[in-house]
Amino acid sequence: MTSPVRVILGAAVPLALSAGVGVAARLAATSLLGHQATAQLAAFAVAGAVLGPVTAAVSGGLRGLTPFVAPHRDDPAGALPALRDARWLALGLGTAGAGVLLCVPLLARAGGVAEEVTAELGVLPWLLAGYVLLLAAGGGANGTLVALGHARQVLWSGLAGTAAEVLLLLALVPRLGLTGAGLALVAAAGVSVAIANGRLARVTGPAGWALWPGRPRPRAILRMAGVGIPMSAALVIKFAALAGVAYAAARTGAHGAAAHAILVSLDGPLTLAAFTAGQAAAPEIARASSAAAARRTNRAALAVGATGVLAGSVPLGCLGGEMLGLFTSDGRVLAAASGALPPAAVFALANGCAIVMSASLTGLRRSAWSLGCTAAGYGPLALVAAPVATAWGLIGLWWALAGCAALVFALQTWAFLRAADLGFVGYSARR
Repeated sequence: MTSPVRVILGAAVPLALSAGVGVAARLAATSLLGHQATAQLAAFAVAGAVLGPVTAAVSGGLRGLTPFVAPHRDDPAGALPALRDARWLALGLGTAGAGVLLCVPLLARAGGVAEEVTAELGVLPWLLAGYVLLLAAGGGANGTLVALGHARQVLWSGLAGTAAEVLLLLALVPRLGLTGAGLALVAAAGVSVAIANGRLARVTGPAGWALWPGRPRPRAILRMAGVGIPMSAALVIKFAALAGVAYAAARTGAHGAAAHAILVSLDGPLTLAAFTAGQAAAPEIARASSAAAARRTNRAALAVGATGVLAGSVPLGCLGGEMLGLFTSDGRVLAAASGALPPAAVFALANGCAIVMSASLTGLRRSAWSLGCTAAGYGPLALVAAPVATAWGLIGLWWALAGCAALVFALQTWAFLRAADLGFVGYSARR
């Protein structure tokens, strides 16, 4: 029998490569903006704080299709109706999210963000709204490929989209600043979506390429929404709390906001292994025939994810100053970011493990349980972020983040074990 760790790695490695180049593009954008103007980097962080919950809502709806697609691994064309249902769900979420992104300047002013930061936003909210709509209209292809056992195909869209983004960042950001970064993001999304759907067509047939989902199936969409909407809501709560932290950091000034943006960018590569391990584990858990098999897959995914976070923390701990210097030459920003590195590493480990547990609960179609755990852990953070920033600054904010992530991980672990104890519904029973 194939080892669960080998199964997870078999899917997680190509996913990590694809997502890794995307993270590299975000780091490049942060570095370019940081060296161009501190206020622009701070504005990028403010807009990103809203983009995070919105894209999380869309991606959460799309992740809900995994347990519906995975049973069709032996008949890929049979997964297309589920993919189209997911796209209808994502289009609804994406339209609402685009409206929220257009309100970023209003949210920034209401959140007390410095006017010098808000003034730099320009047309970026409009570009990000277009990006979300494009993601919703054409997304789900990569998740479907993973669920059908074709994770390596995801590499093509990831590499092509990132190449387009990096080239456009280098060409546009020095001339257009934040507007150039937004244009690069939209163009890269278009390239990635087109290639992902083209690759899906090679697996499922030409009908898999169509971006338009066809006539809606209300009952099937509602059934999928029962899995996707709680996942979306959980991610929205989490990223809304993170947005509250970003705005609390921005209230300390442009330097604090810029330092926070750098730390958030570094969290991406640290949790990359955990994110991809969770993506790889969800379809395997959805196909598992027993609770014991699901637990073995979950443990394997946790081992892969935690190892990746710890491996990435070593060079960050040894070369923290040098690595931070890649993003800014501002001494005050460097000092603020350096002081918050230890809690940022603790947060990455706890958050990475929680990501794996959330994906595992989705594989069991228990995403509503994940929603409850996330609300209990991150809900209070939104209320205390501003007082914590006032009392303890950026370091206090990141320790608060680490504590919330650890609590969520503990609650989700209990929920996963409890879900299995209450009765595991395996692959054979769901056919």
